[in-house]
Amino acid sequence: MVKHVILWKLKEEYSEEEKKRIRADAKRELEGLVGKIDGLVRLTVTVDGLASSNADMLLDSELVSREALKAYAAHPDHCKAADTYVRPFVAQRLCMDFED
Repeated sequence: MVKHVILWKLKEEYSEEEKKRIRADAKRELEGLVGKIDGLVRLTVTVDGLASSNADMLLDSELVSREALKAYAAHPDHCKAADTYVRPFVAQRLCMDFED
């Protein structure tokens, strides 16, 4: 199995209310990809971190292989969700992919 983990920091220009909406939209759209993309076993977006956190959202996903991760990254449904509900609002992105 391949784990795909991302941390996002939203742009500071957004109010707390706007950030709340952005996080909810991203969570809904990204978690909705499970069952639509072959090889994507699990995907969870955490948006309610503790006050000690310095990231706004965490994506924790599991795919069947490296090939499945590559296909997921290029899949039109994933690209639409990321391009519409995540990338425009993000100031910083950290990613770690690894085999488990």
